[in-house]
Amino acid sequence: MEARHRTIKSYVLRQGRLTRGQQQALEKLWPVYGIDFKAELLDLDTLFKSSAPIVLEVGFGNGDSLFQQAVSNPNNSYIGIEVHRPGVGHLLHLAGNAGITNLRVINHDAVEVLQLQIPDQSLDCVQLFFPDPWHKKRHHKRRIVKAEFIRLVYQKLKPGGLFHLATDWQDYAEYMLAEMEQAEGFSNFAGKGNYAENTGRPSTKFEHRGQRLGHGVWDLVFRKNSVV
Repeated sequence: MEARHRTIKSYVLRQGRLTRGQQQALEKLWPVYGIDFKAELLDLDTLFKSSAPIVLEVGFGNGDSLFQQAVSNPNNSYIGIEVHRPGVGHLLHLAGNAGITNLRVINHDAVEVLQLQIPDQSLDCVQLFFPDPWHKKRHHKRRIVKAEFIRLVYQKLKPGGLFHLATDWQDYAEYMLAEMEQAEGFSNFAGKGNYAENTGRPSTKFEHRGQRLGHGVWDLVFRKNSVV
């Protein structure tokens, strides 16, 4: 029998235990904020009942940072993608308590969501904050930031759209910078070879953990060129 091709994932699915509040949020608020994964394109203007700029975050963790952005920027629309259900439940709980309307959540693999659900040239910004650095060399193949993923992000961004990345691992920061600067169709917003400063990005749980361990933080912001 022909072997089935297996895609190397950039994450390990550790579901963890849902708290009672997270479980209740998933049950009650998924119909309000959740987007079920289907292999068909979303109509984003209809989804949000708005033509506001759309920001998509890949792997929002526990959702605190994404929630802060949605509250602070009501004129933007936000889509968060996360595979871990406790984080999804936590974000739904926050969103429901605040009653915000500019946020939607997808509980699925981000690569498949981008490939199958997000229309081309529909996003104003893609965010990737503190992805797993897979710091051991033998695990580097699992890193999400590589040529195929960068091309996918490029395809989904509008001309002039931004790809904002952040990490607290210097090795990964240098790796991401090299990958992005050799990617066709992007320009470094901070200038070639530079990291971004004063981006206004809310801090995340993983960032706080890294800071406690003495890690630095590196942000990269790249703009999609209008013409390749």
